[in-house]
Amino acid sequence: MSFQVEKIGEIPIARVVVAAAQGSVPREVGATMLVGPDTVDGTIGGGALEHQAIDRARHVLRTRRDQIDRMPLGPGLGQCCGGAVTLLTEVWDKARLGDVTDLVARPLPGQSAGMPLSVKRAIAQARNSGVLHAPGILDGWMVEPVLRPGREIWVWGAGHVGRALIGALAPLPDLRLRWADSGKDRFPKDISVGVETVIAANPADLVTLSGPDAEHVVLTYSHALDLEICHRVLGRPFRSLGLIGSATKRARFRSRLHALGHTRAQIERMDCPIGDPALGKHPQAIALGVATRLLCAQVSGAKAMDKRA
Repeated sequence: MSFQVEKIGEIPIARVVVAAAQGSVPREVGATMLVGPDTVDGTIGGGALEHQAIDRARHVLRTRRDQIDRMPLGPGLGQCCGGAVTLLTEVWDKARLGDVTDLVARPLPGQSAGMPLSVKRAIAQARNSGVLHAPGILDGWMVEPVLRPGREIWVWGAGHVGRALIGALAPLPDLRLRWADSGKDRFPKDISVGVETVIAANPADLVTLSGPDAEHVVLTYSHALDLEICHRVLGRPFRSLGLIGSATKRARFRSRLHALGHTRAQIERMDCPIGDPALGKHPQAIALGVATRLLCAQVSGAKAMDKRA
């Protein structure tokens, strides 16, 4: 996982990152969690390891002194992984981010502040090649690539299913989530960090703000609004379009979209109903099905890129 700048706010937060790992461990190098006085966002693997890491992070947050700890897994922690992880716990806020660009590189606690040549080379290579540097420890420095969300996902509608879907997607990396509806009162009071709410009296007017590779999930309170959003999405470049509904709704929308001038090939790109019908119609069940489809599309795309390379 890369460094998620969007999740670092003005208020200081303790950030725990798996800086190194040996043997069997619950999470990979670069896995992180953000710990506040009474909040936790993310995970480094759960169990006793995470419980102790949270306590340590809150101590670091109080003292404002970063620390690094090597944690053997096994009898000492009551975990069966058998490996060991090195955890770096630091206090971060917007001010500390400074002029971070492609890599976040800093000395480990107790190490010299003079940047080693190897780290300078890693930074230069990342900037010149555009390829993300793998997270990890390099000559006493922690180096992590900065995550720039690579997928633009629009969730249209802040009703029960929209809220459940945002809840499923918000913790995931590499997503730029834009959540659209007709009024501020349509959204919950507490919205996950990194989720951008977009409001318009007619949400369909917001379609022009979406990029050519945007992925759209349409699930508003109104069939008429659903139709208008689909109509406008189909009239511009996009990566995918999913519509909540049924086989009957799909048939009606196909007919109406054809009457609006869309070709059969365009209309076939609309996926309806979204999710996995076998999971049921509960909002969380629909959200799980949709989120799984989105993740599977990402994995399929990554495998296709690997084959081309």
